[in-house]
Amino acid sequence: MSEPTVKQAVHTPSAPRPAGAYSQGVVAGGFLYTAGFGPQDPATGETPEGVAAQTTQVLRNIGAVLAEHGLTMRDVVKVTAHLQHLERDFSEYDAAYRAFFVEPYPVRTTVGSDLMNILVEIDVVAVLPGH
Repeated sequence: MSEPTVKQAVHTPSAPRPAGAYSQGVVAGGFLYTAGFGPQDPATGETPEGVAAQTTQVLRNIGAVLAEHGLTMRDVVKVTAHLQHLERDFSEYDAAYRAFFVEPYPVRTTVGSDLMNILVEIDVVAVLPGH
C-alpha cells in the first residue's frame, strides 16, 4: 500500500480569490498545479478588454501564485489555455503569451471553450526545484 499524496495549498492575495471550492494552487509530487485563472485584476476585480490584455492579466495572476512558492514562468512545464473564440483570437493570444515565456517553452494545449464573460482562462503545471 502506497503513502497518500501530500498536498499543500498555495494562496496569495496577489491573484484573484477562488470563486468556488478550489485552491489557487496546490503543490504535490514535485509540481505546483494552478487553478484555471481568468483575467480579473485581483486588486480591483476589473476585467480588461481584448484577448491580449486578458491573456496578460491571466499570466500575471498565474505568476503571482508561482511567486508565492518561489517559482517563475521559467519553471512552468505545461500550459492549458481555453479561448472563447479560438480561431479569431489565437494569434493575438499567442503574441501576448510569448512575452511571458522563453525557450525551452513549456508544452501547451490551447482549446476553444465556452467561458463565462471572459475571453481566456489558463492553468499551468510548474516543476519544483530539485525535481
